Formats: sequence, structure tokens, C-alpha cells
Amino acid sequence: MIELEKKKERAYIVSCFKKGNRRDIEFENMNEMAFLAETAGAEIIDKIYQEVEKKSISTLIGKGKIEEIKQLASIDKIDLIVFDNELTPVQMKNLEKGLDIRVLDRSGVILDIFASRAKTKQAKTQVELAQLQYLLPRLTRMWTHLSKQFGGIGTKGPGETQIETDRRLLRNRIDHLKVVLAQISKQNEQKRKGQSKLPRFGLVGYTNAGKSTLMKLLTKENVYIENKLFATLDTTTRKFELPLGQEALLSDTVGFIKKLPAHLVASFESTLAEAKESDFLLHVVDVSHQYFRDHIATVNETLERLDIKHENNIIVFNKIDAIEDNDEFSMIKEEYPNSIFISAVKEININQLLNLLQNKYNELSKDYDILIPYTSTKLLNSLYELSEVIMRNDNDEGYRIKVRVPNAKIGKFNSIFKDLLI
Repeated sequence: MIELEKKKERAYIVSCFKKGNRRDIEFENMNEMAFLAETAGAEIIDKIYQEVEKKSISTLIGKGKIEEIKQLASIDKIDLIVFDNELTPVQMKNLEKGLDIRVLDRSGVILDIFASRAKTKQAKTQVELAQLQYLLPRLTRMWTHLSKQFGGIGTKGPGETQIETDRRLLRNRIDHLKVVLAQISKQNEQKRKGQSKLPRFGLVGYTNAGKSTLMKLLTKENVYIENKLFATLDTTTRKFELPLGQEALLSDTVGFIKKLPAHLVASFESTLAEAKESDFLLHVVDVSHQYFRDHIATVNETLERLDIKHENNIIVFNKIDAIEDNDEFSMIKEEYPNSIFISAVKEININQLLNLLQNKYNELSKDYDILIPYTSTKLLNSLYELSEVIMRNDNDEGYRIKVRVPNAKIGKFNSIFKDLLI
């Protein structure tokens, strides 16, 4: 497990990018990396960057830059160097040797945050799996304790070096965690099936966009909120009420971020199953952020990587109270005409959002009036299985019932009740 100590570690943020890249974007990435490191518990002393024609295969940055950082770090008493890049095992090893300071890359910091945020068995299992997959290629005789943690894996074979034994133990642990995650996913799937009659809305978005604040507002439930990246790690599902009184489900999911490691995305695929199975996705965007368009693109790319395709996505621009330029706000509204603009904190346009969700809910089903004679009482069971009963009136002719049938069940409903429709 990668852990930053409780005592704040003095850290530099270092970035290496190619000449010709947009500096403003690279600097924004560094600011985000600093926010990540602060969330993990570091104190950021300075940010350093190097523009290069070609990145070094062995050390990423040049030897002169390594020496410069080493001297500055000695003066500032730096404990940790955090790179806003993905480092190869060779680069990390060479950088730590050259700098004589502990080095972490973007993935390492994100994994540290995830480890501190994980609360449920599913999240903890996913984090451990992602950590082990990250550490496997960086293995340096540090995993022999796994044999005590997970007995029965085996011992060192003939002619097998210690490092090979450790790798084998680690791969077995990874395989075991994948089996555990598959079991948890199956259990969650069964649980979702029990709630299948209720329409599902899933919240997705860039980390710190305000998804949890919106969820707390709509569901009136206690939801953990903190102004830090990845405040929500476990998927939370709660009931909420639409304007016309119907119940629906709202799921909050882990926030996305740029340069999210592929193995980390894969590990959290089971958590994001809630989003995958939602009827509608609410893509929450912090519209006050200078680079919100990049955030939208990052979320869309991550959803594609997870094969979560929703034609019914609703872009919800949050934090409109933080926009001071009215002309800029008008331009954004013109650019995204089919979106909705709210403030979850100030509760601006929340009724408008709920009305939109009501309209989306109405699109999922169709209402029918039906008359079932008392001689066909046995059909009531099928009716309740296939539809939501809105109103029922027992009169002299039989059961006069108004029902709402989900689109997916209309075919079967018609095959049974077509002749009984009023």
C-alpha cells in the first residue's frame, strides 16, 4: 500500500512536457496535480517544469534538471517529488537514485487518495487490486508478506529467484481479488434487479463538480461532501421523489479526472455499473471552472472506455452562482442549448431540473387505462408485475385501472391485455 504519512510532507510538483504544447493547459494540469497531492496530505512548496524536444526514456527529465531539483530540494528540505506524469518503473528508480528523494507519479498519488477514501468491501477490494497492478512492474523484493496475508499460494520453486516468487504471489493475489470483485458485482446486480421497477438516474462528472451536493439536495439524505478531489469513492444510491410524486433512484459515482490510469478505470468498472445501468445519466459540470470543456471531454472519453454509451445524457452545469460575467454565461448557454444550468449550493433552478427529470421519466413509459372483469382476477398478478398502478377503481363492471408500463415491457403487456384496454 502506498501511503503518505500523516505529517504533511514537503513536496515539489514536477512536470515534463514537449515543446509546442499549450503552456496554459500544462500549468492547469500541474495545479490539478498539486490539488491531488494536497488532498493526499502533502504541503506543496513549489512547482517546477521542463519543456523538452524528447522525453528521456531513462529519467523523463534531463540530467541537468535532476541536479537543479536536487539542489533546490536540499535547500527547501523537500521530502517528496511528485511528477505530473506517468513514470515507468525504470524512470522512477533512476529518478529516486538521482534525486535521493522519494518519488511518486500521478497514479501513485491517486491510489493513495483512493486507499484513504475506500470504506466498503467493494471499494477496498478495487483499490487493492489497482495498487497491486500498479506495483507489479515496480516490484523490488517488497511483497513476500503476501504469503502470510493470503496463505496456500505456494512457496519458492526450484531455481526460482526471490523476486520471481514475489511476482507469482502478487499475481495470485490479483487473480483472487478479481474473483472477489466478480462475486460482489453479482450480488450488486441482484440487488439492482430488486429495484428495477424504479427509474434510475446516474450522476457522473469530473471530480469536485458538485455531484454529491446535488445528490444531497435532491434526495434529502446525508451524503458525504468535502471540497477535495475524490470525496466520493463508493457508489451511493438513494431514492428521491419526482414532482408528480413518483419515486426514482439517484446514484452518485466516483469522479473522473484527466490522465486516470487505465488499470484504475478497469478496477472501478464494477462500481460504475450503476451508471451503466441507469436509464439516464446526469453529467454534472462545474461551469465556473476555466477548463470545464476539457472536463466534459475527459468524462466522455472515460465513459467510452467503460463502454457506457447513453444517448439520453443530460448535461447539468453546476455552480452558476460563481459566474460573474453575464456575457460569458450567455455564450455558454448558446453553446450548450439542450443543457440545464443550476447551483446546487444556492438551490438555483432545482425545480426546473426536477421538471426535466419528470419529463425524462415520462419518456420511459406509457400510460394505459384497462378494465379487468371480476372473472379474470388472476390477471392482476401479471398486471402488477408488468406495470406501475397509478389509480384503481373497483366498479360494477370490474377493476378499472390506470397503469404506467415501462417501454421495455409494453410488448408483453399488449400481448396479455390488448383486448382489455379502454
